[in-house]
Amino acid sequence: MPPTTPDPATPRTAFVTGGARGIGRAICEALAADGHRVAVADLLPDETKQTAEAIDGIAVHADVTDAASIHQAVTNTELEFGPVEILVNNAGWDQLIPFLDTDEEFWDRVIDINFKGALRTCRRVVPEMVDAGYGRIVNIGSDAARVGSSLEAVYSGAKGGVISFTKTLARETARYGVTANVVCPGPTDTPMLQEMLAAGGSGEKVLEGMKRAVPMRRLAQPHEIAVAVAFLASDRAGFVTGQTLSVSGGLTMA
Repeated sequence: MPPTTPDPATPRTAFVTGGARGIGRAICEALAADGHRVAVADLLPDETKQTAEAIDGIAVHADVTDAASIHQAVTNTELEFGPVEILVNNAGWDQLIPFLDTDEEFWDRVIDINFKGALRTCRRVVPEMVDAGYGRIVNIGSDAARVGSSLEAVYSGAKGGVISFTKTLARETARYGVTANVVCPGPTDTPMLQEMLAAGGSGEKVLEGMKRAVPMRRLAQPHEIAVAVAFLASDRAGFVTGQTLSVSGGLTMA
């Protein structure tokens, strides 16, 4: 089917993984502010419900490590809002551990959530986008994948996989009116980051190191990441695909 030329004002159905808090919640808020119908997909029942209520969206339980869970979450979204036209893969997880202190169980969990989670949602949603002749995919990477990040070797590798996968997906689906792009946050003030720092045992030292590495000398705020996602998810970005955009205060300049 040839690409469509949609009305820029048309509300779309968006599915955001890891949407309950932090960057994910900010993305849900930004998409809702643009008039889209948003499904907040997450494992955290209370926070997912709170975010959905705040934006007049719907809360859907979704475990990105389980294809059946993703299938059901997308089906529930379709029943409520119609086919998913905007997919944001934001769900992620990590711990700050030197590579030589990690084991294969840890590797598997990081890769399963951060890389294979995006594969699962895309495999479920993208065929319908192709059939419809329209779709916006925004995968959340990390500047850790672009420059490396001490204590995050496996996470950096998984997010590098997200970037490469997204470029290839963009090539394969461009002719069908589907775009696929990556937004790479730098260090961002989120509940997950605070949990990672607390678990590492030297949180303040690591935090100060993160700030010093950023030319702007501060952490990003979630809404600063969300505005980039909202642009790439919009009809205004219809000729932008296969791109990697860092939102990192200058940590990566390329």
